[in-house]
Amino acid sequence: MGLAMADPAGDAVAATRPPNIILILSDDHRYDFMSHMPGAPKWLETPNLDRMAREGARFANAFVSTSLCSPSRASILTGLYMHHHRVVDNQRPVPEGLTFFTQHLQKAGYRTAYFGKWHMGEDTDQVQRGFDHWASFKGQGEYFDPIININGQRKKFEGYTADVLTDLALEWLGTQGDQPFYLQLGHKSPHFPFQPAKRHAGRYAQKPVPRPEPMADTESNYETQPRWMRERRYSIHGVDHMETTPFDNDPVPDFDTFFRNYCETVHSLDENIGRVLAWLEKSGRAKDTVLFYMADNGFELGEHGFYDKRDASEESIRVPLLVWAPGRVKAGTVIKQMVQNIDFAPSVLDATGVQAPADAKMDGRSFWPLLTGRSAPWRDHILYEYYWEWNFPATPTTFAIRTDRYKYIFFHGIWDKDAFYDLQTDPREKHNLIHVPAYQEQIAKLRKQLFDELETSGGLEMPIRPPAGERLGERKLRR
Repeated sequence: MGLAMADPAGDAVAATRPPNIILILSDDHRYDFMSHMPGAPKWLETPNLDRMAREGARFANAFVSTSLCSPSRASILTGLYMHHHRVVDNQRPVPEGLTFFTQHLQKAGYRTAYFGKWHMGEDTDQVQRGFDHWASFKGQGEYFDPIININGQRKKFEGYTADVLTDLALEWLGTQGDQPFYLQLGHKSPHFPFQPAKRHAGRYAQKPVPRPEPMADTESNYETQPRWMRERRYSIHGVDHMETTPFDNDPVPDFDTFFRNYCETVHSLDENIGRVLAWLEKSGRAKDTVLFYMADNGFELGEHGFYDKRDASEESIRVPLLVWAPGRVKAGTVIKQMVQNIDFAPSVLDATGVQAPADAKMDGRSFWPLLTGRSAPWRDHILYEYYWEWNFPATPTTFAIRTDRYKYIFFHGIWDKDAFYDLQTDPREKHNLIHVPAYQEQIAKLRKQLFDELETSGGLEMPIRPPAGERLGERKLRR
């Protein structure tokens, strides 16, 4: 298995060697919370993410296939849907025999390294296959003073975890010679409980906090929605669970503090992304490296009364995806096609010229041609799947199909209505049209397509796992 040269694009200079690849993967960073995005708070500052979008490419419609940490991360590393890789929750480790695309890179002569959050298996920090260098921690980790397993030896570090991980990643990068490399930097930020670096704590303390329109517990917001959505407001991931804090010492803060802390944590993350950009320029490696930034999930901040992901709302399933590659990707590129996390693995293999074995199945497809100015046939819809979790029982098993205009969502195992939204006229998904007569033909078509594709792919064989981990299933009473 050899290495091929990358194709030049736009104003690119000819590439003389396969590119290095860096993926910075954040946790629960919603797609529109970057200061160059129209939906972001006006006071949010993400100058380095803005720079990546300005000098590189931005995917305007990037999605995950499952909005949950471990399944999403497994999809990124395998190119497979959850029903194929079988990492179905955050409690269980990676199944034996599952292949990561980094193993193909290794065989082709790439050096590979992993830094940060792994989380496939709640309590493991063990060295994983596919990586020559390993630096990770157990579970969600901590925002400060982390204990990190470095190639089998645990060591405690002082400081902010995003700073520490970036330090370790830059140190490793500084030791790399001419051999091409793949580095994945998995940040905890901005996962709950949101904690910025101490230098940024309180940065936005006086800033006004917007309330998304679908957040209010009003008849107009819920009259057409499934019942489970309103009930979820009172679960561990609902705003009406949060806002009882003064009465029952719930650890979740009030919404304004919650929102500001999230933004401060995003700002701290952005600062560390800037450190990677600066290293690439200073070291002279910018021209031979492709830098990706992506989040493993989206995140609701009040929409529909939620603060979480898991469900199939736009805020939950859409993620930022930026690519910075001077000389390879034309500055200011905006890609509108719908891409998913399952596309990352085949795209990296395509960009590096590495061929996976003929029997290496992937559900995704390469978006590298879209980045480099080549035409490529592309999908006109995406599929989404999420399996009900014993640990967080408020969200039902969910299957969805989304086109550029419509979204049909099927909820399995509950006595409730499904959902259908016209994203062109109702981008905030306030009005469920599932019972509107004029849409019944379109709904039936999408339902059939969803189940036909899932059945063909084996996506209807849902695993049932024994309960494991902590159950956060308390539901508070309506006031």
